[in-house]
Amino acid sequence: MLSARSEAILKSIVGQYIARAVPVPSQSIINDYELAVSPATIRNEMARLEQEGYIIRPHPSAGSIPSDKGYRYYVETLSDIELPLAEQLLISHQFHQVERELEEWLSLAATLTAQLVQNVAIVTMPKTANCQLKHLELVALRDSLALVVLVLHGARLRQQLITFDQAISQPKLTAMANKLSAAYSGLTRAKISARKLKLSPAEKQVTDCLLKIMQAEDEQEYEHTSLDGLHFTLNQPEFRQGQRGQILMELVDGRSLMRIIAPEGFASSEVQVIIGKENKTAAIQDYSVVISRYGLAGEAAGILSVVGPTRMPYGRTISTVGYLSSVLSQLVAELYGENPS
Repeated sequence: MLSARSEAILKSIVGQYIARAVPVPSQSIINDYELAVSPATIRNEMARLEQEGYIIRPHPSAGSIPSDKGYRYYVETLSDIELPLAEQLLISHQFHQVERELEEWLSLAATLTAQLVQNVAIVTMPKTANCQLKHLELVALRDSLALVVLVLHGARLRQQLITFDQAISQPKLTAMANKLSAAYSGLTRAKISARKLKLSPAEKQVTDCLLKIMQAEDEQEYEHTSLDGLHFTLNQPEFRQGQRGQILMELVDGRSLMRIIAPEGFASSEVQVIIGKENKTAAIQDYSVVISRYGLAGEAAGILSVVGPTRMPYGRTISTVGYLSSVLSQLVAELYGENPS
């Protein structure tokens, strides 16, 4: 642990660097904090912070900037991290103005988060580890061709064409869909496979089809995402030169950003902060990630995250991600008619 004076100096460096994006000289700390110590003492404390790895100097004659370790200490000592009540009320009002569609909610959450923190915001579609069938429909198209319409829990709709060995009328398709819906509703892929039902060849074909659809859904990860705020991040001083901006754009274009930033097995609803080289993938070790899960435990969960430079307004970002995650959790709970986790 740092002494109170060292902590105050470190917080001054972090705060000034986040605000101005330029190395912080000792004189700025003297002006920022009315510490009853001499400038020489301030410089000695800064030298100690540098020696212990909390700050670094880009050049011998330059001021100081926080290291990943310095940012980590700063984040761990933040307190009273809550979004102002006026902003909470505004966010709640905006969500009540959009249609009750999950895609609309996710898009709005990404836009609001990006605007509030001035960095990239990403929101994934909530999904379960093992999807459950809610309803099945079969729609005759022509001859032996039909459309399988699968409604999964969480208001997800999946469709696929199926070709039978012979033409089947719409009334017979409806009767088949009703029978299979009654038998499989609320079940996962594994439980449907385990059911021993007496099925006709056509019913067996439909069952195989829906199992394949559900398997693809279970294996899909972070496919559906809403992203906003890339322009905010690219306008940060860190991205105006060099390869950082291009790398970030390539990750976004390749739709691989969420797979890289989400910690393996991440399941916490608490806001988590990953700073710089704490990220396991080298491509994003110049960035910080603020991330949280939202939704219903064991039912459907998604991820809300912010990606930006390590020079990030952490308090603001943590409070925004935390509040928007709670809003999305409540909305998902309304879809399922349950209490949010």
